Amino acid sequence: MLNTTSFKAHQNQVIEIRFQSETAYAEPFKDVELDVAFTAPSGNTVVVPAFWAGETTWCVRYASPETGVHAFKTQCSDEGNPSLHGQVGEVHIEPYLGDNPLYRHGGIRVAEDRRHFCHADGTPFFWLGDTWWMGLCGRLSWPDDFQALAHNRKETGFNVIQLVAGLYPDMPLFDERGVSPSGFCWEQDLSRITPRFFDEADQRIFHLVEQGLTPCILGAWGYYLPMIGLENMQRHWRYLIARWGALPVVWAAAGEQTMPWYLESHAQKVASRIQLRSDWSQVMAHMRTLNGFGRLITTHPVESARESVTDTGLLDFEMQQTGHGGPTAHHAQRAWQGWCTQPVMPVISAEARYEGLEISPTVTARNAREAFWAHALNSGLAGHTYGANGIWQVNAVQRPFGPSPSGSCWGNMPWDQAMQLPGARQMGLARKFLETLPWNEVEPQPVQTSRLDTFLQHSSRLRRVVHKLGWLQAHRAPVAMGIARDKSVAIAYTVSDQSFSVDLRLFKGPVKGTWIDPTSFDEHPARFDVRGQLMHVQPHRKNAAGDGDWLLLLQPAR
Repeated sequence: MLNTTSFKAHQNQVIEIRFQSETAYAEPFKDVELDVAFTAPSGNTVVVPAFWAGETTWCVRYASPETGVHAFKTQCSDEGNPSLHGQVGEVHIEPYLGDNPLYRHGGIRVAEDRRHFCHADGTPFFWLGDTWWMGLCGRLSWPDDFQALAHNRKETGFNVIQLVAGLYPDMPLFDERGVSPSGFCWEQDLSRITPRFFDEADQRIFHLVEQGLTPCILGAWGYYLPMIGLENMQRHWRYLIARWGALPVVWAAAGEQTMPWYLESHAQKVASRIQLRSDWSQVMAHMRTLNGFGRLITTHPVESARESVTDTGLLDFEMQQTGHGGPTAHHAQRAWQGWCTQPVMPVISAEARYEGLEISPTVTARNAREAFWAHALNSGLAGHTYGANGIWQVNAVQRPFGPSPSGSCWGNMPWDQAMQLPGARQMGLARKFLETLPWNEVEPQPVQTSRLDTFLQHSSRLRRVVHKLGWLQAHRAPVAMGIARDKSVAIAYTVSDQSFSVDLRLFKGPVKGTWIDPTSFDEHPARFDVRGQLMHVQPHRKNAAGDGDWLLLLQPAR
């Protein structure tokens, strides 16, 4: 039993406070709810849910950027239990002096322009995510495998890791491919969560944060909601927020939120999509009542997060899924739609072309690179999430993931080979390049798309036929272009070595051009021909990978 007790922590770092109940409950996960109200030196009060840690133990986790003494008091649904209700104490928050950006600057939020992300203190943040959907399962061992992958991704330049909290995609409930050493995240009778699973998961989530990597946590894949029920999914999310909300995380309610179970009939799927949209919106509304630390909330969609909810006010930013096999112009168009849609919010492609995905044809580094630049530039450079086939499902040499319930097998490349695919390095170099520029001032410019390209975006089968027949012409315009509000920089991305033109009326005066190789980021002076108000340019060689795509950087001539 706690009386007035003091704890110490540093800015933005988590302190855990444990409470022992003197009352035993038959169903502690469902029968009791414990919240803790923390009051900062400024007088601001946040109410934080606590979580059941097994047997008679409850824990609350707290973090704050505000130094000084923070008082707390517990509020238990069973007011007759004095060991949980009315407990008081204080936390002394001291300055953080290290160099971890998530502790030094705080977690991420939406920037004041409503188009980008920044840290809590306003430091700009370009979202570069990697996809580890099954990163908490036992097929990625702890600590060796997980820490090796985290180290590689940090060194490569990623700063966000997207993963699922136990209820994974491409499998039914309680599939052995999703088990961890301590079992599943829920008991198989769905009576309660499994604290041991989350004790293991803690090690991984905390490790990501210690490496400066922001966990973007999806609660479940969308089709699990009717499997476990609405109330249980709300309990699941209360538990996640209680467990990890004090960390600098991002919340995504579900993966492919409105996607029904793979094997439902067509008629069942039509009804399921409607119900999933409604029920998941209820879950997201519930999440917002628990979000005392103000972490960003969104959802991962089948196509668009805005279309996945009954109220766009539930979203802090829009995730899109722009397709694994769609043409580059499609990624650009989807981004532009997101930029133009109200209400204004940051837009990212959270699932695009997974490098190494064994569809027809297999997705290459160039495919992934084109999706990055086409979408990121046309959505205002808020960020992008990359994926490597083999990592998202954690293939191992002796334990490939195998087929999904639909029968599709996406490929068996092991995760430790997939992390060496060249596209990841190119993503990291892209972020490094952008951060040398006023990237968060760049706004997309409309570009022309041929009628054939527009038509083919809606038919992948016809697109493959036209491609094989050689009827697709090279783009004669950049697929995406952005220019800073003060006209200090413009970036155009072209996917072919054909010439194109740039309207000089976009700029305040004479400009100079530089070709940027999007595979190596080597620079080459651009030669151009000015005719009236148009500047005509053409890449003069293949890039270092032997491909025809290039970035054109335009800046004022001095």
